[in-house]
Amino acid sequence: MYKIKDYLRNGVILINNIIFHKKKKLSQLMIYATNRCQSRCKHCQIWQKSHDSLSKEEIVSLISSKCIDRYTTVGLEGGEFVLHPQAAEIMEWFHINHPNYTLLSNCLAPDKVIDLTRRYRPKHLFLSLDGNRETYKTMRGVDGYDKVIRVIEELKDEIPISLMFCLSPFNSFKDMEYTIDIAKKYGIDIRIGIYGKMAYFDTQVEMLRTQGENYISHIPSNIHDTQENYDFVVLYDQWRNGNLRLRCHSINNSLIIHPDGNVPVCQNLDVILGNIKEKTLDDIFNSAESVSTQCRLSKECNGCWINFHRKYDIILLRNLEKILPKSIIETFYGKYQWNTDRKLTYRKYLKRVKDEKINK
Repeated sequence: MYKIKDYLRNGVILINNIIFHKKKKLSQLMIYATNRCQSRCKHCQIWQKSHDSLSKEEIVSLISSKCIDRYTTVGLEGGEFVLHPQAAEIMEWFHINHPNYTLLSNCLAPDKVIDLTRRYRPKHLFLSLDGNRETYKTMRGVDGYDKVIRVIEELKDEIPISLMFCLSPFNSFKDMEYTIDIAKKYGIDIRIGIYGKMAYFDTQVEMLRTQGENYISHIPSNIHDTQENYDFVVLYDQWRNGNLRLRCHSINNSLIIHPDGNVPVCQNLDVILGNIKEKTLDDIFNSAESVSTQCRLSKECNGCWINFHRKYDIILLRNLEKILPKSIIETFYGKYQWNTDRKLTYRKYLKRVKDEKINK
């Protein structure tokens, strides 16, 4: 899923953003280019919003920002991005001018997804699949399972594909196991997320509960055949029950932009740094006010378990722990803990989980 050069690149950006906090660079920029969507997901209400879209001109202007360079990964999503009135023009521009871009899709318009992907070659294709046919229909409100499978079969040998699975109150670990098996069948990657309440998507459903439900024992064994997923799923149990606390460094190098132009500090909080229709992205992301907000929240906030943000912090700390004692890391990083035992390292905690599962 991640290569050594990705870790090195993120390390360089981290150091730059700590030292030059008013000249920060972005490693990731996710553009919610439109909120048009033909899904009717129970875990997302974006499809009920009035239509908003960023124009091609606004998106092109964004990419000229100083906080973006050719290494910045730009994600195009929605809603459903291919429903954007200028979808083809935008992808054509990225193909020529910033090829380091990805496309996210629900595949409910498979012909369009296949055609645009073949013509404009995004670096990576991310496809939503949350379980089997019946689960898909229940969770997403439409029957789109076969369309996802068709896009996989058509494009799996032409472009890197990842399935995006979201564990939610509307599916189960059985669905996770099923989706992992689909990824294995087609030889593609899978990235597992866990449902959380994001302000922009008007999500009001209760988050997953874990306490008293023997959560970890239900995690399917085939998750070990995937990359970069097991620890994220296991650690959710500790976070959900208030035992895990990590800083959020990712807000200093990862950003999203909404279809109305708003730039929130992160994917979770309804804290708006500015609007690109009023200011440049550089003025928004690196202003003194934004820097102050980012620094405060980076130290204080432990309020989500969203893959886009928390995976970065897990990877950062587990790699630091490979070369430094936890006590030394805390002198410059700040206090953090993986569970109720503050002295326990990432490696020892996961070993404890493994031993407990074996003993049971």
